[in-house]
Amino acid sequence: MQTTRIIAIRHGETAWNVDTRIQGHLDIPLNDTGLWQARQVGQALADEPVAAIYSSDLQRAYATAQAVAQATGAPLTPERGLRERGFGDFQGRTFQQIERESPEQALRWRKRDPHFVPDGGGESLVTLRERIACTVDEIAARHCGQQVVLVAHGGVMDVLYRLATRLDLQAPRTWQLTNAAINRLLWTGGNGLTLVGWADTQHLEQHSRDEIHS
Repeated sequence: MQTTRIIAIRHGETAWNVDTRIQGHLDIPLNDTGLWQARQVGQALADEPVAAIYSSDLQRAYATAQAVAQATGAPLTPERGLRERGFGDFQGRTFQQIERESPEQALRWRKRDPHFVPDGGGESLVTLRERIACTVDEIAARHCGQQVVLVAHGGVMDVLYRLATRLDLQAPRTWQLTNAAINRLLWTGGNGLTLVGWADTQHLEQHSRDEIHS
């Protein structure tokens, strides 16, 4: 049976993460903490056998992936299919603004309506899941017997967890989507993803945060 090991990483922190501002497809850079997190996750994976790294082409993910590529020596390929969910008119707004300005849409979003599409060219959860599943299948099938790193976004990590655990799109989230955490999955041809380990943040805890500004 052909299998591919996958390390999935959410990008490092951005200023908009701190402000709870929706990023979606907007190209927001890492902040100082995010750059530090990227270096830490790169160092944590430096001795791993990594055949290839695939990253969302948005800079917050790609910069994180570059740190991993520098540490591991693995080739890095931008992959648009790993982008965050498209949030349409929600992009650039905080959770509080959306609740206040678009209460009906906010309610459908909060209830995880799988078919809800934000105005202005957003994606539904169903569309996002299909995009991520297809992208991961294509990448994993390319690297049977190897280990690859995928660097993407919180929404992508959420979908990967649900695919691996067979959880419904509307199931309440009880798992972490921490910036720069290491998540491990196994892909098997014909059976898709299974969960190996989730939200490993040891590499973010064992060094002084004073290094961020050093």
